[in-house]
Amino acid sequence: MSTSFERMMASKCTRFQAHTFYFLFLLFHSSHGDVSFSFPEEMQRGSVIGNLAKDLGLEASALSGRKARIDADGSGKRFCDLNARSGELIVADRIDREGLCGDKASCVLKHEVVLQNPLELHRMNLHIQDINDNAPLFQDDLIDLEISESADKGARFVIEEAHDADVGQNSVQQYLLKKNDNFVLSVSGNTVELVLDKELDREKESEMNLLLTALDGGSPRRSGTVVIHVTVLDTNDNSPVFSQAVYKGSLPENSPPNTIVIKVSATDADEGVNGDVSYDFGHVTEDVKKTFSIDRKVGTIAVIGTADYESSTSYEIRVKAKDGLGLSTYAKVIISITDVNDNSPVIHVESLSNPLAENVSPGTEVGIINVQDRDSEKNVKVSCSIQQNVPFKLVPSIKNYYSLVTTGQLDRELTLRKSPSDFVDELHESFDPLE
Repeated sequence: MSTSFERMMASKCTRFQAHTFYFLFLLFHSSHGDVSFSFPEEMQRGSVIGNLAKDLGLEASALSGRKARIDADGSGKRFCDLNARSGELIVADRIDREGLCGDKASCVLKHEVVLQNPLELHRMNLHIQDINDNAPLFQDDLIDLEISESADKGARFVIEEAHDADVGQNSVQQYLLKKNDNFVLSVSGNTVELVLDKELDREKESEMNLLLTALDGGSPRRSGTVVIHVTVLDTNDNSPVFSQAVYKGSLPENSPPNTIVIKVSATDADEGVNGDVSYDFGHVTEDVKKTFSIDRKVGTIAVIGTADYESSTSYEIRVKAKDGLGLSTYAKVIISITDVNDNSPVIHVESLSNPLAENVSPGTEVGIINVQDRDSEKNVKVSCSIQQNVPFKLVPSIKNYYSLVTTGQLDRELTLRKSPSDFVDELHESFDPLE
């Protein structure tokens, strides 16, 4: 047996498959059920979410005695704190549902409640309720339409719909078109169309402005408007047609700039300028604009920023094809981001017994270690081992926790030259996820 505690305690950890692992230092642990809280987004810091002690069936004083704490699950961002004296769960940071969950109908933040002596692990789900803090928004303030005076009554012209970052009843619920002599509005699902109700006469009116309003269903209701400028032209009677309604592609995360992801294609039966097709994005988020670009002439979509699987696993992009005189049509592009093993495991020392008496019995816990990896599937699993011929071992526990326990009698005069904290430092230095 080595006379150096450092050589005795050298360990190494190697990467495998699965989600984050915690290393706990108890021989017998128990994992308990979920606790859930539901509250609106944008509550002020310090606002009370609920009473965690009551939901766990504990006295508030027990939380402090058992060193209760809140851990974020995977993301590392903790949005709530625990008042150990009162048992109340309070808002620790701004919670913006749209920023966290986008347009998902359900927004749930996952945290974990850890209690010690004895160790218990409770999953805690924070259901974030949407408030009507966003108004409907059109991509542009002005939409230009060029329509032939020969267009038949009943002709339809697709208008880019409004987008509201809120969800459910707080999202866009209704469109209103200001009364005019020629057009009425037709709305079906997300498709908004101007319908020609009376034939156009260029000699009487060559241009007109129509006001379109989008309203959400919140209380009070919010609205957004766009002006549709119609120019009456002669004969452009065919719109571009995409080769397919939905395009699907995949992209490994962290692909280099200018990597081409997918190509869309549309044709127009007209000739000359009426048949020239150009491409553009429809209403897309700022994140999409920073990550992808589209070639207006060719229709290829390429990477210009960083596609990070841990931030977003897929993108849904609306693409517009427009002919030379303004008729347009839309297709959907779905880009799936595939995970790359680009995150190393991170080791956290949660608890440590220091100093350690030499006469402790075999099976005594020394400390608690937690390991996390932000990757997914096969890139997230980590396995840990400790060198042989030392009186310690790692014992798997709940989820991402392991316990370090003694396996034999310790003899300070014979072997101990460093404290348990020195061993933990060695554990950090010896962890090599690529080995």
